[in-house]
Amino acid sequence: MDTGLSKKVALVTGASGAIGRATALHLAAEGAAVAVSWHANEDGARNVVDTITRAGGRACAVRLDHGDPGAARHVVDEVTERLGPVSVLVANAVQWPSFDADEIGGLTTSLAVNTIGPAALIDAALPGMRAARWGRIVAVSTDIVEQPMAGPLAYATAKGALETAARVLAVREARNGILTNVVRPGFTLTDKALNAPFLGPEAIAAESEKTPTGRICTPEDVATAITYLASAANGHVNGQTLSLAGGRELVR
Repeated sequence: MDTGLSKKVALVTGASGAIGRATALHLAAEGAAVAVSWHANEDGARNVVDTITRAGGRACAVRLDHGDPGAARHVVDEVTERLGPVSVLVANAVQWPSFDADEIGGLTTSLAVNTIGPAALIDAALPGMRAARWGRIVAVSTDIVEQPMAGPLAYATAKGALETAARVLAVREARNGILTNVVRPGFTLTDKALNAPFLGPEAIAAESEKTPTGRICTPEDVATAITYLASAANGHVNGQTLSLAGGRELVR
């Protein structure tokens, strides 16, 4: 399958973490030049860049604070100057939720980081995609939007808003050659998830048992799906939300 990514430039936000890292490496393996954004983990981002460049690829690290919408234009301009116009945008960066019973107080912050920040970055990247008449946008959401759980109200609300924005973009921008989709992982085996208070070996085993595939999602699962949706091999999937929970959403 020809993914058509060999001459594309991809910007992957939150690429110093597990899902972002796996996605950046997958896109680079398909020949894309990859901009790796980071907020707090510069060493992690530079490790991803080093891995890509050692394999003969092109990559750079850029700092992005999603809490500052004004930073979006600067980041897109920096990536364009260093690698070329952004034609693939993976909105993966996230502010992890609090799992306290009352999280309504964090709604403003969560919306700023998980919705407004990614929207500002998309807005900054769209002119270049429109000029090229080609673009792919993939937003990373969460299955909590579909299967709410007690606690992360602000996080689920912000991700739900991001999904709505993606669907609007899918309708608005498809005639410009830009396809927009959402991936919705379930519990994913990342370091952050493994260290979360609601997980642990027993919880992972229980969740795996409830999942039709018999296991929990991995960063590689997510990266593989994103790479297809972000590529030229995807010529007609648009405005869709792809569950990556192994069918867990089918089991109540």
